[in-house]
Amino acid sequence: MDTAVSEREWMLPEEALPVRLMATVWADVTGLHDDLATTQDLTAWLDAVDLDRAGQSATAAELALARRLRDAVRRLAAHATGDERDATRSGDGDVAGDVEAAARDVNDAVAHLPAPRIALADGVLRATSFSDSSAITAALARVADEAITLLGGPESGKLRACYAPGCVLYFMKTHPRREWCSVTCGNRVRAARHYDKVRSTR
Repeated sequence: MDTAVSEREWMLPEEALPVRLMATVWADVTGLHDDLATTQDLTAWLDAVDLDRAGQSATAAELALARRLRDAVRRLAAHATGDERDATRSGDGDVAGDVEAAARDVNDAVAHLPAPRIALADGVLRATSFSDSSAITAALARVADEAITLLGGPESGKLRACYAPGCVLYFMKTHPRREWCSVTCGNRVRAARHYDKVRSTR
């Protein structure tokens, strides 16, 4: 693996795969950032999350698929969590249509998973898999599959939007006291509360 790829930092590295994909859009005091801006970014992200790309480098079409999948999962996460932050809303204001379109995009992506097959080899039946998609498209299909399990399964109740000032990330509430996506966001909230308290006593 390329040294630059292995040393690159990604947001929320301990989270589930769909949450990590959503976290490739993040914000700080300088504004909104997109970690999947180039095909090289997608290749690096697939390596960072240990998805097998069979030595292939991402193409422009695969980058577009990854970004469409990410947008769809973020819209579904916003629906699931009741998130109304501006960064998660679509431009047309049709929330129901937006969610339905997002579900279609995720379902379209998961359709690229390798299909199970049975084959006869030297007189022995063996289970195999087949896909006419690239290894990268199949890897993104796996993310879509995990997103379906996360958003439509029993773990969906643990998904949260981080409401720290300026944050656009999601996280899994793995501890009863966890309220923020990261220690950084928690510190930011506490600092803001302290500032408001000091200002109100003046």
